[in-house]
Amino acid sequence: MGGLSIWHWLIVLLIVVMVFGTKKLKNMGSDLGGAVKGFKEGMKEGGQPAEDKPASQVTNAQAPDKADKTTIDVEARQKP
Repeated sequence: MGGLSIWHWLIVLLIVVMVFGTKKLKNMGSDLGGAVKGFKEGMKEGGQPAEDKPASQVTNAQAPDKADKTTIDVEARQKP
């Protein structure tokens, strides 16, 4: 009585699709996948010794007051 059956989950899924739409859910899924991929790559890089890192990363770490001033618009990269 306290658990949710498959019918409850299907109704919830239907409501979510109706509210957000399939295109928005597809974009959210790809964004989440990219975030997970970036996290995994960051974890792999975190285990490497400092001498293996490229010079640009070491330079930025040593001079935090000279931060990169460029910005990237994520929306501009997505295909229409």
